[in-house]
Amino acid sequence: MRKIIGIADTTFARFDMAKSVIDEIKSNVTNYKIVRYTVPGIKDLPVACKKLFEEKNCDIVLALGMPGPMPIDKQCAHEASLGIIQTQLLCNKHILEIFVHEDEAKDEKELARLADRRAREHALNAIDLLFHPENLTKNAGKGLREGFKDVGPLKK
Repeated sequence: MRKIIGIADTTFARFDMAKSVIDEIKSNVTNYKIVRYTVPGIKDLPVACKKLFEEKNCDIVLALGMPGPMPIDKQCAHEASLGIIQTQLLCNKHILEIFVHEDEAKDEKELARLADRRAREHALNAIDLLFHPENLTKNAGKGLREGFKDVGPLKK
């Protein structure tokens, strides 16, 4: 059965993470359709995700955003996260929140690399949620990180 993968992204972001997500999905699955919905800012993502579920029948949505480094940006990202969580609960479907904060990297090159890697790794998570949920169970407790080096599991 063909799955519909929604991508909600923003014009505020400084990197086209949707392009990375789409490339990764195309490289790893065949039975899918992608629907992309771009909105102005990060606080617009919750309604974009809800519309993708309700109007486009998406099975999962990846919400992509790049909050700026200022305190107001972090507040807006938190508010968007709360809205995304509420949307997941209302729709009873997964939304993978893929935010890359501008102050996570030391320079623009590293920020672009981080955005690309995090988007791609979460695209793989979406594929696992839809097509291979057993892969997520196999990786439980392994300290995997999206975008950065994995930290590994704790030892007894």
